[in-house]
Amino acid sequence: MFNTAKEIIEYCQKNNCHIYDLVLEDELKNSNLTKKEIFEKILEILQVMKKSSTNTLDKKFTTKYKMIDGFAEKCFSYQQISEPIVGKFLMKAMAMAFSTSETNANMGTIAAAPTAGSSGIMPATLMSLKEKYDLDDEVLVKGLLTSIGIGQIIGKYATFAGAEGGCQAECGSASAMAASAAVEILGGSPSEALEAASITLINVLGLACDPIAGLVEYPCNFRNASGVMNALISADMAMAGIKSIVPFDEVASAMGEVGKLLNVSIRETGLGGLAGTKTGCAIRAQFLNLKEEV
Repeated sequence: MFNTAKEIIEYCQKNNCHIYDLVLEDELKNSNLTKKEIFEKILEILQVMKKSSTNTLDKKFTTKYKMIDGFAEKCFSYQQISEPIVGKFLMKAMAMAFSTSETNANMGTIAAAPTAGSSGIMPATLMSLKEKYDLDDEVLVKGLLTSIGIGQIIGKYATFAGAEGGCQAECGSASAMAASAAVEILGGSPSEALEAASITLINVLGLACDPIAGLVEYPCNFRNASGVMNALISADMAMAGIKSIVPFDEVASAMGEVGKLLNVSIRETGLGGLAGTKTGCAIRAQFLNLKEEV
């Protein structure tokens, strides 16, 4: 893959190709897999995403300290019986994100794209668009490949680890990847995919990683749901022609710098932010003393 957004855009324009073409070409060079085998492996990942995003839509899953309390089922039911402010589509998309978060908390199978803590964002984005636009799997594969390209750039200039860069590196990265996938899926250009990724990361620059008791439950679940919204609105903005004056590679680099500036207490240590509140500390104390019962 290339190092800058400018290089990617220029190459795609010159060769009339997409970001997913670059990713596929790179994978073919660096693996012993054929194009067919790569697509089959991605289809396996998509099946995992499909299952996790619908796993708890019709059943309530609750964790011991109620940091997860049937949110997927509640969101899903709400959009069925009323007209949400954000509309039924976005409400169901959030429900799908909660579903994967709940599946993860229940030790179910998920696709960490790019991390377990942010694993609800990509499935909810892809599967909600699949349902809304009646998309086939080949289109979704191209979207997922596009998101991999965005992830490769993030990996070059920043990090995916909340312990290094805060939640901007986890849910922020996942949202940026999902936004680029959404643009590709809906027929947008490589330039628009990169703009969407930029806008998405900008929206959460500096986001703390402050899980209560160090568990990937709260506030990770809410940030997965809002991450889907972030990805979708950023994709729409990009396809409307809105641009970020700072190109994506520079945005990713800024995210890396901001992550280094974050205090260690809000980098997945479970000490500061929400984890450091009176309620957060009380749950942490209970968890440490009653760990065998959790």
